[in-house]
Amino acid sequence: MRIPYSPTLRLRLLVSELKQGRERSKLTVSQAGKALGWTASKISKIETTETRRITTGDLDKLMDLYKIDDPSKRLAMHALARDAKERGWWSKYREVFGEQALPDFEAEASVIRSFEGLVIPGLLQTPEYAEALFQGGRYTDAKDIAHRVDARMTRREILSRINPVHFRVVMDEAALRRMVGNASIMAQQLRHLLDMAKMPNVDVQVIPFSVGSHAALVAPFSILEFPEHLAPPIVHVDTVTDSVFFEQPKDVARYGATFGDIQGTALSTTQSARFIADVLTSLESD
Repeated sequence: MRIPYSPTLRLRLLVSELKQGRERSKLTVSQAGKALGWTASKISKIETTETRRITTGDLDKLMDLYKIDDPSKRLAMHALARDAKERGWWSKYREVFGEQALPDFEAEASVIRSFEGLVIPGLLQTPEYAEALFQGGRYTDAKDIAHRVDARMTRREILSRINPVHFRVVMDEAALRRMVGNASIMAQQLRHLLDMAKMPNVDVQVIPFSVGSHAALVAPFSILEFPEHLAPPIVHVDTVTDSVFFEQPKDVARYGATFGDIQGTALSTTQSARFIADVLTSLESD
C-alpha cells in the first residue's frame, strides 16, 4: 500500500523553498510581483499557502526569477507541487475533520506524542467504542455516526502501515474507568488497548488516580513530529468546535515539556499494561 503524502506539508515545504529563493535574490514581494507582471498579492498568497495549487507554468517562472537552476532541485520542487495537489482519503470526511484535517498531518508524522484524560485515544479505539462515544455526543443520526466511526477507523492505519508512526500515549486512569457503551464494549476496548500496546511502535502509559494532580489536567493534546527535511513539530488540540494547531517553537516546547513531565509521572509501559489488565479483570468479574 502506498503511504499517503500530506499535501499541506508538501505545500509548506515548497513555498518555504520559494520564499528562501526570493530572499536570496534580494527581492521584496512587490519587486518579485512586478518582475513577473503579477500583483504583490499573488506572491504573498503563494508564500502564505493561501494559494493551494501552484501551476507548472507559475512555478517555472518563480524558479527562473529566483535563479533556481539546478535541474534536480527543479524536479524536486515540481514533485512537491504535484503532491500538494493530491486529495487525501480524509477529503471525503471534511465535515468530520474540518478545514485543517488532523489526518493530513498524521499522514507523514514520524512520531506522535499524545495525552488523553477522559477517553481512549482515537487511534487506539475499537469501532464499537467509537460508536458508543459518538452516541453520547450531539451526533445522534445513525448515518452520521457511522460516517464518523469510519473516518476514525481509517485514521488507525498509520499505526500498521509500512514505516508506521511511533505513537507514544499517556492517558489518565479516568479514560480506562469511564463506562463508554456497556461492560462488553469496554472489555473489548481494553483488550484491544493491551494488544496495541504490544506493538513495537506503540507505547502506552497510564497515570493512576493515586498520583493526584499532574501537569496535563487542563486538556488533551498531541505533538506531531515529522522527518527533519519536511517540517518542524506541531501541536494539535481538539476542542468542542474545531481543531487548533500550535506551530510557534515556544508553544511546541511548552507542550513538549508538559509531555515530559507526565511521562515521568505515569507508570512505565510494563506497569501500565499490568494496570490495564487489572482494570479489565475487575470489569469482567463484575
